[in-house]
Amino acid sequence: MTTPNVRIAEHYRQLIRDGALSPGDQLPPVRVMSEEHGAATATVRAAMGWLRTEGWIVTTQRGSFVADRPANTATPADRLERIRRTGSVLGKGETKRVLSAGPVVPPLYVAEAFDQDPGGQLIRREYLVGTGQTRLMLEVDWLPAAFAELVPDVLSTAPGAGNDLLQQIERATGRRVAHGRDAMHSRTADAREASHLNIATGDPILAGAHEWSDAEGVIVYGEWCLPQRLTIGYEYKI
Repeated sequence: MTTPNVRIAEHYRQLIRDGALSPGDQLPPVRVMSEEHGAATATVRAAMGWLRTEGWIVTTQRGSFVADRPANTATPADRLERIRRTGSVLGKGETKRVLSAGPVVPPLYVAEAFDQDPGGQLIRREYLVGTGQTRLMLEVDWLPAAFAELVPDVLSTAPGAGNDLLQQIERATGRRVAHGRDAMHSRTADAREASHLNIATGDPILAGAHEWSDAEGVIVYGEWCLPQRLTIGYEYKI
């Protein structure tokens, strides 16, 4: 069972990730949060300690405020949960610019993830997620080519198109993501990644991949990278 301080911290992380709390917004006083969540003030202070350590908030003599510059971003699990909850992969204030979308022959390791013979095509969607002038993530998603006939937005690069793409796919195909797996590693940015993230080639990044699947196989395989000094985190039960 999740402890109260972990639950309270995640409550405010979610509000900040989704944009319900914006940079500079003040959080309620500890006493008010204690009453709202039915927890001791020491428990609330412990939760705020997590948020300060992770860079979500700053605390002054006037209280606790959402950090001005993004220091955190959503994990694939966060975004999947947000799609289920709000219908959009994006939080309030986030933007997504689709750089390209179309059928291509994927690398062999991607084809193998879809249990597809070499030479067959998949849909490749590349996009950039940001907030204001800050670029948060460059991502490439791979999807079965058959999805393009059922969901036209799979091939769309129009602004705003595809923010609810997973929901469209699930409705059109009758499939539903039931399993997820993430993998991450640190490395340096290549020229393409650096250009899109507005950093220098060779700068450190966190690169990752996620696989969302059901009993029939992979629905989405995504690869993404984040610039340095962004924190991602998640909880788990044992």
